[in-house]
Amino acid sequence: MAMRSRGRDIRPTITGPRVNRDILARQVRVVDEEGEQMGILELEDAVVAAEDRDLDLVEVAPNSDPPVCKIMDYGRYKYTQQKKGKEAKKRQKIVELKEVKMRIKIDEHDYEFKKNHAMRFLTDGNKAKVTIMFRGREVTHPDLGRKLLERVANELIEICTVEQPPLLEGRNMTMVLAPNKAAQKAKSSGGGDGKSGTKPPQAGEADSVKTPLAEALEKAGAVGEDDASGESAELKEKEENKPEEGTPDAEA
Repeated sequence: MAMRSRGRDIRPTITGPRVNRDILARQVRVVDEEGEQMGILELEDAVVAAEDRDLDLVEVAPNSDPPVCKIMDYGRYKYTQQKKGKEAKKRQKIVELKEVKMRIKIDEHDYEFKKNHAMRFLTDGNKAKVTIMFRGREVTHPDLGRKLLERVANELIEICTVEQPPLLEGRNMTMVLAPNKAAQKAKSSGGGDGKSGTKPPQAGEADSVKTPLAEALEKAGAVGEDDASGESAELKEKEENKPEEGTPDAEA
């Protein structure tokens, strides 16, 4: 005996289009397997017409008046739809957030190793979360962690954008990098093999590494100095062209 709860319909739901005698309408507009119109038929007559062809009557437009049904091989149709869904799912790219952890006292070899991990994540189309972990009294020097994160962003700026700038949370400072169009090109050209296209700074050059923001500000400040630099260049040129004492021009 079927059990029903008060005020609740527990009938099974239909997934996919209705087929054959599961169609609820009394009359349907029928299209045959060749796409030709067969007109409006009684449901039973339409089902018989489909069975005579060893095919199924499938409701393709249930909201029409009357509903439109097509004679087809429903098994093949269902298989084709499933195959299309799988292919669309394969083409769909899910962006993941992958993390790289560093310490402010990291040596150059480990730094390059970690940076290449972040570069590989970006060229694969994922986001890279770079985390600086502070231990003990290191947390009193957040500027060192920020400087290290800015160095990472500066060396990977060609294939990424800074989605989240350095942010201190407890004993960790994090920064999120998102891939750009150049990252996809680097992947297709084989550039995502873990080798960075940027040259690592040599000993004593770490302090001279500037972030893209700092470089932009530096360029903006240099614009106001163009006039002064132009005058200096002109004076230098005059000094070079000035004849020295003892030369024929000077004696003349």
